[in-house]
Amino acid sequence: MSLWPTSASPLLVDGSLEPGNAGSFETINPATEEVLGTAANADSSDLDRAITAARRAFDESGWARDTEFRAHCLRQLSRVLTEHNERLREITVAEAGVPVALTHGPQLDIPVADLAWFADLATSYEWVSDLGRAEPMGIPTHRRMLREPTGVVGAITPWNFPHQINFAKLGPALAAGNTVVLKPAPDTPWCAAAVGGLIAEHTDIPPGVVNIVTSRDHALGAQLAEDPRVDLISFTGSTATGRSVMTTAAQTIKKVFLELGGKSAFVVLDDADIASACALAAFTVATHAGQGCAITTRLLVPRTRYAEALEATASALNGIKPGPPDDPGTICGPVISAKQRDRVEGYLRLARAEGGEIVCGGDRPSGLDNGFYVEPTLIAGLPNTSRVVREEIFGPVLTILPHDGDDDAVRIANDSPYGLSGSVYGGDLDRAREVGTRIRTGTLSINGGVWYSVDAPFGGYKQSGIGREMGVAGFEEYLETKLVAEPAGKEKQG
Repeated sequence: MSLWPTSASPLLVDGSLEPGNAGSFETINPATEEVLGTAANADSSDLDRAITAARRAFDESGWARDTEFRAHCLRQLSRVLTEHNERLREITVAEAGVPVALTHGPQLDIPVADLAWFADLATSYEWVSDLGRAEPMGIPTHRRMLREPTGVVGAITPWNFPHQINFAKLGPALAAGNTVVLKPAPDTPWCAAAVGGLIAEHTDIPPGVVNIVTSRDHALGAQLAEDPRVDLISFTGSTATGRSVMTTAAQTIKKVFLELGGKSAFVVLDDADIASACALAAFTVATHAGQGCAITTRLLVPRTRYAEALEATASALNGIKPGPPDDPGTICGPVISAKQRDRVEGYLRLARAEGGEIVCGGDRPSGLDNGFYVEPTLIAGLPNTSRVVREEIFGPVLTILPHDGDDDAVRIANDSPYGLSGSVYGGDLDRAREVGTRIRTGTLSINGGVWYSVDAPFGGYKQSGIGREMGVAGFEEYLETKLVAEPAGKEKQG
């Protein structure tokens, strides 16, 4: 299989690369609006075959029991992906509009390397824990706790960080002994299909263990969630869709992992270096055109230094120019589609209607006539109760709000349905830490600290999700717990 398809890139079902029964659909370059090519368009029967294959591979093969083989396959996959990294990089930049600089980090290179970390974890993890002897109800008993794979995992992933999120699900799910049906976003089918081709042709991963089903039909996600043969749904996407997935999965009481939306606050304390803090907030919200669920999109600054912060933030944002994602100097590329650009522009109109001021940006950049670009934008004058401040926009849009001290900043930061991430920036580190302990989020950066790492759990509070991804905690999302009790004194000797 060519990593740069000239015809419909295939599905991976039961170890075979196949066309989709619904034909094919186009994938678009968001930087140019040109059609790159086509991807296999699966229908419900294709997905059914994928689930059947995953169920059979889990129930009938030795995959779930052979830890060393699983670790071998994951290390092998990491090596194969690394060998094809440059072609994968081209696809990622072209299809997802990802600035090429980011592919040398969390958009490609880092998650590929992280697969080997999960391989190591599979072999070092304590699969059996001895709980020792006890006498429940007066009966001498010896107890062991076993950790076992959950079964068939349905993984539903978005377009904004296609490789990072795909591998953050595949890595721990496979290391834990599960089989997987991956349904990637229809905006980035090639990113997933290229991985499927490498798995089929260059790894020892058995047929049915990994199935990749690209489709234009969003209803296939619901089919995964409702199928009783699927034991766990791992979903990353919008909170609205997450609610639907959770409701559907409840019909069969399957396990659910949800990593959803965010409207994270960047809290600047009154003893902070305002210029540095506002520059970091501006850089963050413009990176990948703001298309990240954990990006801080509410900038909370001291009221006594509001004018200074407003000027510093606008200056920093004005200095960030959207550009072609294949330019190494670009950090703000296009948004993914015309639909997403329309959504962002709709929020800019709403900001004006709600009485907000567009301090800078707010338009399509000049000189980029093709592509789905939006200028990095700063909005002022809106309260925390406004829709623009409360709802996830998923574009390079930052709102700035004044606060009246630490307690007020914490109140505003926590006054959100979300709780995914956040930042605190201050001159006194102990004070910044104390403020951070009161902010209800799953991840938090103090003075620019980076929380993203394969060994660190990522997830949210409130409507930002359920469970954790990455780290040992993320690995254990894909496990079940079994307690085995035997009469004490009759354990096998020798």
